Amino acid sequence: MSANRRVVITQNFFDEVSLDFLRANGCAAEIVKLSAGQTEATLDVAAIKDVVGDAAGWIVGHARITREVLEALPQLQVVSRRGVGYERVDIEAARDLGRVVTIAAGGNDATVADQVIGMMIAVGRRFREAHAQMQAGPWKILLGTDLYRRTVGIIGLGRIGRSLVQRLRGFEADILVATPNPDGDYAAQTGVRFVDLETIWRESDYISVHAPLTPATRHMINTDTIAKMKPGAIIINTARGGLVSDADLLAALSAGHLGGAGLDVFESESDPSMKSVTDALLALPNVVAAPHAGASTREGLDRTNMIAAECVVAVLDGKKPADACVVVDGR
Repeated sequence: MSANRRVVITQNFFDEVSLDFLRANGCAAEIVKLSAGQTEATLDVAAIKDVVGDAAGWIVGHARITREVLEALPQLQVVSRRGVGYERVDIEAARDLGRVVTIAAGGNDATVADQVIGMMIAVGRRFREAHAQMQAGPWKILLGTDLYRRTVGIIGLGRIGRSLVQRLRGFEADILVATPNPDGDYAAQTGVRFVDLETIWRESDYISVHAPLTPATRHMINTDTIAKMKPGAIIINTARGGLVSDADLLAALSAGHLGGAGLDVFESESDPSMKSVTDALLALPNVVAAPHAGASTREGLDRTNMIAAECVVAVLDGKKPADACVVVDGR
């Protein structure tokens, strides 16, 4: 068992049950409140060093954890992400420096899948437009479109994608899936069709993106791919800003080619120069948006908090966290 059991938590909404779990397992756990105007994503190396200090465990969200950051924190044994993405962590550096990086696998897939369904219905049924029109008056019925028995294209079939398939089956949707690893048994069990991206673009009424952001997937939805989509198609992105070219999406929505979009992530999250594009998207009546909050329900955060805490305790006890949670183990 590690002598250093100090654990720093820089995420908001960390619940008392998960905090008590850490403390019951011998951790000196503390929730750090950042200064006004600060977020994890804005912290530089000096600020991170000041916040994390000699902690052995760090439960983190969106901070950029570079080689320089890890070298500045020699006591840090485990970086435990309360989430499932890890593109902000230098995995090679963590391995080289003997650190463990984990994610909260399985904690928020149901929560995000629920949000996708909500966005599909909200955009398709034009809830935002109807609400605004009723406020302005006089009341007028706006025709929307069903999710029931429509064709839904899913790009990526990880935990969230599979949770989405479960929900869409209740709508009797024709579900198309593009993934590098098609599974014939899964298709037989669920009725999904594994197809290529060209089929997704051509046939889908709704398209939901659930791929990791890599050089190969950046701007996979762009002017060219949007042009192949059905008129009136609806795009949902709750995965990562950058999978969709926000500028190209804005142009297509403004031109009336697409029916709308549900967006929980934006390129401006990592590129402030894109803020004007984000603002223009938010102003459109057929865009339903959230501030990267797809995993942020009380229940979803409670689950991911506990998984993140369990990973920290396992590492500090000299044990291995659950396989699905381990991104890299450099010990």
